Amino acid sequence: MKNHYAIIGMAHVAEDYPLYYDAMNEKGVAMAGLNFVGNAVYAVIKPDVENIAQFEFIPWILSQCSSLVEVRELLERINIVNTPFSEQLPLAQLHWIISDENESITVESMSDGLHIYDNPVGVLTNNPPFPQQMFQLNNYMYLSPKQPRNTFCENLALNAYSRGMGGLGLPGDLSSSSRFVRVAFTKVNAISGESEEESVSQFFHILGSVDQQRGCCEVADGKYEITLYTSCCNVTEGIYYYNTYENHQISAVDMHVENLDSDKMICYPVIQGERINYQNK
Repeated sequence: MKNHYAIIGMAHVAEDYPLYYDAMNEKGVAMAGLNFVGNAVYAVIKPDVENIAQFEFIPWILSQCSSLVEVRELLERINIVNTPFSEQLPLAQLHWIISDENESITVESMSDGLHIYDNPVGVLTNNPPFPQQMFQLNNYMYLSPKQPRNTFCENLALNAYSRGMGGLGLPGDLSSSSRFVRVAFTKVNAISGESEEESVSQFFHILGSVDQQRGCCEVADGKYEITLYTSCCNVTEGIYYYNTYENHQISAVDMHVENLDSDKMICYPVIQGERINYQNK
C-alpha cells in the first residue's frame, strides 16, 4: 500500500515491520488485540476476498479506515488467514476491539467463520467469546454505585452498614471473564472531569481496576501474568498515552508533532523504571 493513514501504537518491531498490540490512526480509529487462546481459528487463503494475515490485521484496518462505518465495509470482504509472520513468531490467537469516538465493535475469527459484534460497553478482555462475556452481565444487573435498599425482607431491620455495598457481588478474581464484568461496571459508572488531564487520569484508574499484579496469577512454574503496560488513545487529538508495570508515570506521544506524510517509521523507547517525585530532596 503506497499511501495510507498514519498509525501510532505499541508494537514489537521485527524486520522493520511493526507487530502492533494496539494502535490508532490519524483519523481517530483505534483497535487492540487480546488473547483468545483455544477459540481463535484463522482460515486458509481463499479467492475473491482480501486475505489478511493475523499480524497484518491492525495495520490493514487502520491504514485505510476513517470510521467504524468504513471498518464494517472493509470487514465484509476480509479473510483472516493462518500465515505466521515467521518461524520464530508464530500466529497469535487473538480477538479484537475496534473503536472510534462514537462506537465500538468486537471481531472474532473462529472455526465457524468471522464474527463481528456491536460492543455497547466498549471493553474487551481475553476468553471467553464475546457473546458469552456480554451474556454474563445479566448475572450482575443488580449492581449499582448507589447504596442498596432492603428488598430481602421488609420485616427485618437490615442496614447498609458500609459504603460501596451497591457493588456487593462484583467479581474480584483475576479470570478474564470476571475482569470483563469488573471493568465494564467501572467504565459505565466512572465519572471524569472536564479537562484532558482529568480524563486521562480517570481512564488509567478504570483500567487499573483489572490490573494483574506479579505473583497473583501463575501461568507456569515461577512465572506470573502481569499487566505489562496500559495505554490510552485520545482519538480526536492523536495522542497516545501509556504507563508500564515498572513505571506508573504516564508518558505521551503526540503523533501530530511528527510528519504524517513521511514514509519512515519512527520508534520511541518504552520508558521503564519507576519515577518517584521526592518532595523533600
